[in-house]
Amino acid sequence: MLSKKLEKALNNQIRIEAESSQVYLSMACWAEVKGLEGVAAFMYEHSDEERMHMLKLVKYVNERGGHATVSELSAPKKDFGTFQKMFQELYDHEIFVSKSINDLVHITLEEKDYATHNFLQWYVAEQIEEEALARTVLDKINLIGNDKGGLYLFDRDVQLISAESAASITEEA
Repeated sequence: MLSKKLEKALNNQIRIEAESSQVYLSMACWAEVKGLEGVAAFMYEHSDEERMHMLKLVKYVNERGGHATVSELSAPKKDFGTFQKMFQELYDHEIFVSKSINDLVHITLEEKDYATHNFLQWYVAEQIEEEALARTVLDKINLIGNDKGGLYLFDRDVQLISAESAASITEEA
Protein backbone atom coordinates (compact mmCIF):
# COMPACT_ATOMS: atom_id res chain seq x y z
CA MET A 1 0.00 0.00 0.00
CA LEU A 2 1.35 3.42 -0.97
CA SER A 3 1.47 6.24 1.54
CA LYS A 4 -0.41 9.39 0.51
CA LYS A 5 2.91 11.28 0.33
CA LEU A 6 4.40 8.72 -2.04
CA GLU A 7 1.21 8.46 -4.10
CA LYS A 8 1.29 12.24 -4.60
CA ALA A 9 4.99 12.15 -5.55
CA LEU A 10 4.43 9.29 -8.02
CA ASN A 11 1.51 11.16 -9.59
CA ASN A 12 3.79 14.16 -9.99
CA GLN A 13 6.31 11.93 -11.78
CA ILE A 14 3.51 10.63 -14.02
CA ARG A 15 2.89 14.25 -15.07
CA ILE A 16 6.62 14.82 -15.65
CA GLU A 17 6.87 11.73 -17.87
CA ALA A 18 3.79 12.80 -19.83
CA GLU A 19 5.23 16.29 -20.31
CA SER A 20 8.53 14.72 -21.38
CA SER A 21 6.68 12.83 -24.09
CA GLN A 22 5.13 16.11 -25.22
CA VAL A 23 8.53 17.86 -25.22
CA TYR A 24 10.00 15.17 -27.47
CA LEU A 25 6.92 15.27 -29.70
CA SER A 26 7.23 19.03 -30.11
CA MET A 27 10.93 18.63 -30.94
CA ALA A 28 10.02 15.97 -33.52
CA CYS A 29 7.54 18.32 -35.18
CA TRP A 30 10.07 21.15 -35.25
CA ALA A 31 12.79 18.91 -36.73
CA GLU A 32 10.44 17.44 -39.32
CA VAL A 33 9.39 20.81 -40.72
CA LYS A 34 13.09 21.80 -40.84
CA GLY A 35 13.82 18.78 -43.04
CA LEU A 36 15.73 16.89 -40.35
CA GLU A 37 14.08 13.51 -40.91
CA GLY A 38 16.58 11.56 -38.83
CA VAL A 39 16.30 13.91 -35.87
CA ALA A 40 12.50 13.81 -36.19
CA ALA A 41 12.47 9.99 -36.17
CA PHE A 42 14.74 10.00 -33.10
CA MET A 43 12.42 12.43 -31.29
CA TYR A 44 9.22 10.58 -32.25
CA GLU A 45 10.72 7.35 -30.91
CA HIS A 46 11.72 9.03 -27.65
CA SER A 47 8.29 10.60 -27.29
CA ASP A 48 6.78 7.10 -27.42
CA GLU A 49 9.36 5.86 -24.92
CA GLU A 50 8.51 8.62 -22.43
CA ARG A 51 4.83 7.76 -22.74
CA MET A 52 5.65 4.15 -21.91
CA HIS A 53 7.56 5.36 -18.83
CA MET A 54 4.45 7.24 -17.78
CA LEU A 55 2.18 4.22 -18.30
CA LYS A 56 4.50 1.99 -16.29
CA LEU A 57 4.14 4.42 -13.37
CA VAL A 58 0.36 4.63 -13.81
CA LYS A 59 -0.01 0.86 -13.62
CA TYR A 60 2.30 0.65 -10.62
CA VAL A 61 0.40 3.28 -8.63
CA ASN A 62 -2.93 1.58 -9.34
CA GLU A 63 -1.57 -1.90 -8.54
CA ARG A 64 -0.22 -0.69 -5.18
CA GLY A 65 -3.60 0.60 -4.00
CA GLY A 66 -3.14 4.20 -5.06
CA HIS A 67 -5.00 6.14 -7.69
CA ALA A 68 -2.97 7.33 -10.66
CA THR A 69 -4.20 10.69 -11.87
CA VAL A 70 -4.06 12.24 -15.28
CA SER A 71 -3.36 15.92 -14.88
CA GLU A 72 -3.19 18.96 -17.06
CA LEU A 73 0.11 19.32 -18.91
CA SER A 74 2.16 22.39 -19.65
CA ALA A 75 2.44 23.03 -23.38
CA PRO A 76 5.98 22.54 -24.70
CA LYS A 77 7.74 25.15 -26.81
CA LYS A 78 7.21 25.03 -30.55
CA ASP A 79 10.41 26.70 -31.75
CA PHE A 80 13.92 25.70 -30.76
CA GLY A 81 16.02 28.12 -32.81
CA THR A 82 18.72 25.68 -33.92
CA PHE A 83 19.09 21.96 -33.64
CA GLN A 84 22.07 22.60 -31.34
CA LYS A 85 19.87 24.58 -28.94
CA MET A 86 17.18 21.93 -29.17
CA PHE A 87 19.55 19.15 -28.13
CA GLN A 88 20.94 21.30 -25.31
CA GLU A 89 17.36 21.72 -24.06
CA LEU A 90 16.83 17.98 -24.38
CA TYR A 91 19.95 17.32 -22.29
CA ASP A 92 18.89 19.88 -19.67
CA HIS A 93 15.43 18.30 -19.55
CA GLU A 94 16.91 14.83 -18.95
CA ILE A 95 18.96 16.25 -16.05
CA PHE A 96 15.71 17.66 -14.61
CA VAL A 97 13.96 14.28 -14.95
CA SER A 98 16.90 12.53 -13.27
CA LYS A 99 16.70 14.92 -10.33
CA SER A 100 12.98 14.28 -10.04
CA ILE A 101 13.52 10.49 -10.04
CA ASN A 102 16.25 10.86 -7.40
CA ASP A 103 13.92 12.96 -5.24
CA LEU A 104 11.27 10.26 -5.59
CA VAL A 105 13.75 7.56 -4.55
CA HIS A 106 14.60 9.65 -1.50
CA ILE A 107 10.92 9.76 -0.52
CA THR A 108 10.71 5.95 -0.77
CA LEU A 109 13.52 5.69 1.75
CA GLU A 110 11.88 8.20 4.08
CA GLU A 111 8.61 6.28 3.86
CA LYS A 112 10.39 2.92 4.17
CA ASP A 113 8.62 1.71 1.02
CA TYR A 114 11.24 -0.69 -0.26
CA ALA A 115 8.99 -2.20 -2.93
CA THR A 116 8.61 1.21 -4.59
CA HIS A 117 12.32 1.87 -4.05
CA ASN A 118 13.06 -1.34 -5.92
CA PHE A 119 10.57 -0.47 -8.68
CA LEU A 120 12.20 2.95 -9.19
CA GLN A 121 15.66 1.47 -9.71
CA TRP A 122 14.65 0.78 -13.31
CA TYR A 123 14.01 4.52 -13.74
CA VAL A 124 17.34 5.40 -12.13
CA ALA A 125 19.17 3.15 -14.61
CA GLU A 126 17.06 4.44 -17.51
CA GLN A 127 17.95 8.05 -16.66
CA ILE A 128 21.65 7.22 -16.62
CA GLU A 129 21.22 5.93 -20.20
CA GLU A 130 19.06 8.90 -21.26
CA GLU A 131 21.57 11.44 -19.95
CA ALA A 132 24.50 9.60 -21.53
CA LEU A 133 22.76 9.44 -24.91
CA ALA A 134 21.80 13.11 -24.81
CA ARG A 135 25.35 14.08 -23.79
CA THR A 136 26.87 11.95 -26.57
CA VAL A 137 24.58 13.48 -29.18
CA LEU A 138 25.31 16.97 -27.86
CA ASP A 139 29.06 16.31 -28.04
CA LYS A 140 28.70 15.24 -31.68
CA ILE A 141 26.68 18.35 -32.46
CA ASN A 142 29.35 20.55 -30.90
CA LEU A 143 31.96 18.85 -33.10
CA ILE A 144 29.89 19.61 -36.20
CA GLY A 145 29.49 23.30 -35.43
CA ASN A 146 27.87 25.06 -38.38
CA ASP A 147 29.07 22.63 -41.05
CA LYS A 148 26.09 21.81 -43.32
CA GLY A 149 27.69 18.59 -44.55
CA GLY A 150 28.22 17.53 -40.96
CA LEU A 151 24.57 18.29 -40.20
CA TYR A 152 23.49 16.07 -43.12
CA LEU A 153 25.64 13.19 -41.84
CA PHE A 154 24.50 13.75 -38.27
CA ASP A 155 20.84 13.64 -39.31
CA ARG A 156 21.46 10.38 -41.16
CA ASP A 157 23.35 8.89 -38.20
CA VAL A 158 20.61 9.82 -35.73
CA GLN A 159 18.10 8.12 -38.01
CA LEU A 160 20.23 4.96 -37.84
CA ILE A 161 20.17 5.13 -34.02
CA SER A 162 16.36 5.24 -34.20
CA ALA A 163 16.22 2.31 -36.64
CA GLU A 164 18.56 0.22 -34.45
CA SER A 165 16.46 0.97 -31.36
CA ALA A 166 13.27 -0.01 -33.18
CA ALA A 167 14.88 -3.26 -34.34
CA SER A 168 16.01 -4.17 -30.82
CA ILE A 169 12.52 -3.46 -29.44
CA THR A 170 11.01 -5.73 -32.12
CA GLU A 171 13.49 -8.51 -31.26
CA GLU A 172 12.61 -8.28 -27.55
CA ALA A 173 8.87 -8.64 -28.24
